[in-house]
Amino acid sequence: QLQLVESGGGLVQPGGSLRLSCAASGFSLNYYTIGWFRQAPGKEREGIVYINQGDGTTYYVDSVKGRFTIYRDNAKNTVYLQMNSLKPSDTAVYSCAAGFAIRSTLITEQYDYWGQGTQVTVSS
Repeated sequence: QLQLVESGGGLVQPGGSLRLSCAASGFSLNYYTIGWFRQAPGKEREGIVYINQGDGTTYYVDSVKGRFTIYRDNAKNTVYLQMNSLKPSDTAVYSCAAGFAIRSTLITEQYDYWGQGTQVTVSS
């Protein structure tokens, strides 16, 4: 069974940090571009970062650039999203997605597999 599972969400104070994990089973993430998306209450889902398959190039939307970092651990078949300097506006359900034979995109329809999402709440 091909599956993505996110973990690491929770409640954190403004300025705090969280690390989200996106673990794959049934397939190797090495060959997939991985994107992280988030959906805040009452808002549409937005793509915030991706890491390309192969050369590992990354892209961040302006709202998270300099605060979030995406990276792979191929041995663990997991992609991580390190989130620092969190703001209340980062509160959302975060989901990872894997796309085969795609690069440099945050278009949701181009991704093949999705996790169930993990809640991140930034509040004092």
